[in-house]
Amino acid sequence: MKNWPLWEVFIRSKNGLEHRHCGSLHASDSTMALENARDVYTRRMEGVSIWVVPSAQITASNPEHNGETFEPAIDKAYRHPTFYELPDELKHM
Repeated sequence: MKNWPLWEVFIRSKNGLEHRHCGSLHASDSTMALENARDVYTRRMEGVSIWVVPSAQITASNPEHNGETFEPAIDKAYRHPTFYELPDELKHM
């Protein structure tokens, strides 16, 4: 088990539209990771979908670069949602 890779587990709940990270686990392959994720993270029937991703395959932003990464570009005002009117029929926005 020492050499088994670490997997990140994402679950989509029955009333959710997105998968949320709920934890990590070690498994020998993706099939075992899915089975273990089901057993560990969905014991109360709260999930409708499970994603498992090898931790080594995830690339994350560097917190030291948060300013340049997340500050809005002043020259791209169209990115601000205040310019758009959404119809009432459009949900979950």
